[in-house]
Amino acid sequence: MNCCYSARQLRHLPQQHRPTPHASSRNLTPCSIGHFSVASTRRPWRRRHCQQLQAAAEAAVIAAAAAAAPAAWCLPLPGGSSLLLPCLWPAAGPWGVWVGLVAAGAFGMWSERTRLGRELSGALVATLAGMFLANAGYMPPHPPEADTVFKFLLPLAVPLLLLGANMRRILAETGPLLAAFLLGSAATAAGSVAAMALCPLTALGEEGWKIAAALTARHIGGAVNYMVGGGVAGWGVLVVRAVVGAVAESLGVSPSTFGAGLAADDLILTLYFVGIYSLARNIPPEAQQQQQAGEQQLEPQLAAAAGSPQPAAAASSSSSSSGGHGGVGGRNINVYAGMMALALAATIAHLGTSIAQLAGAPSQALSAITALSLAAASAAPRLLAPLAASGEGLALMLMQVFFAAVGSSADIRLVVATAPVLFAWSALALGCHLGLLLGLGRLAGFSRKELLLASNANIGGPSTVAGMAAAKGWPGLLVPAVLVSSLGYGLGSAVGLGLGGSVLRALCV
Repeated sequence: MNCCYSARQLRHLPQQHRPTPHASSRNLTPCSIGHFSVASTRRPWRRRHCQQLQAAAEAAVIAAAAAAAPAAWCLPLPGGSSLLLPCLWPAAGPWGVWVGLVAAGAFGMWSERTRLGRELSGALVATLAGMFLANAGYMPPHPPEADTVFKFLLPLAVPLLLLGANMRRILAETGPLLAAFLLGSAATAAGSVAAMALCPLTALGEEGWKIAAALTARHIGGAVNYMVGGGVAGWGVLVVRAVVGAVAESLGVSPSTFGAGLAADDLILTLYFVGIYSLARNIPPEAQQQQQAGEQQLEPQLAAAAGSPQPAAAASSSSSSSGGHGGVGGRNINVYAGMMALALAATIAHLGTSIAQLAGAPSQALSAITALSLAAASAAPRLLAPLAASGEGLALMLMQVFFAAVGSSADIRLVVATAPVLFAWSALALGCHLGLLLGLGRLAGFSRKELLLASNANIGGPSTVAGMAAAKGWPGLLVPAVLVSSLGYGLGSAVGLGLGGSVLRALCV
């Protein structure tokens, strides 16, 4: 017979007669909590003793549930009841992780409204924000949601960024600056080989040559945006960082090493830009008449290069009014054009992935996607031009989430331990690039002005080379320099992957 006992009576019962929780009390239902059974033939005590025992059991179950569920806060309410509320730290479930990734990307985009954020770039700030959230315990290191970003969002962002990259126009309008740019690309490759020979990155193991290949691609296609740019600013910076991310992802570089390489290279690039401006200090500006003519020519050509219908001056004003020289502001997305661009990007991503799988090289899917994107933009520039601006705006958002995902997968202790050797490698590589380009370029008959702009187009990308040409009063070379720097998007990826898998890999052993 089942009986109920008070707490006082239970203390005097022999062990073998003490009640045990009913099997159904494991379920958190009010009808089952507090019911006990005991093998006894004694009469039941009064009902109030049973109610007291049941209340104590319910309180114990609630306390245990609150302790076992870190994703909830237990809020006491009047009358002895309580309310479980969702906890915002740490992240509870997949949506909590997505909140962290998107918020880190948004913070990086907002940071470019500040002076420090403009110096660091929104991409680096998003990477650091994601790294902080993961290492501070908000979300687990390398969450599964980051793999979703790497597998789906990055391949979708690359075609969106390249809708305005008309390679035929680039090759037709760059003139002698194209030869200087190609010489600078060769100097970058030679500098990477020399840096790997002098500083082989053996401390990084197998990832040494991989991060060197990614940085080689970065030093050919451009790196960061320091100037208040015009219409092509955001396009250039984010495409370059997408190419670097694509190379690193194709080679399987760990997020910790990738983040350390990005941070170390950004610091060395600051010194590099100081150096090339010092070398250009004695080069006189062009004639005032030529400068005015160049400024009139600049507006439609920069707008076309960016795939935007608005003039460059308007784009620059919009960008600066939005706060952020990195191009993350000032991009208005047309719903129809954005949807068409997204559909085209998804198609290109699917085709590139399928081609890579059929070729037996699924890790090269991003390279195939990049090649198809450049081919489409060059084959139908008039058709894709109306989609380019909206596609860029969508890609900017996706790339910010991508860099936050890179940071969330990084171990901050490994980043700190890895960065010093990458400082040395980047300094050697950039020093060799600049020395070889200036030396061989003068022998080939190029002026110092052309060589410095070509180097800036390699290392900095469209926004920095446009800023340098405008600041130094060289408008005649501004548009060719911006166009030729766009060639580095595809060239940097190809050279980085090819050189890394052959020469750099052998030197790192």
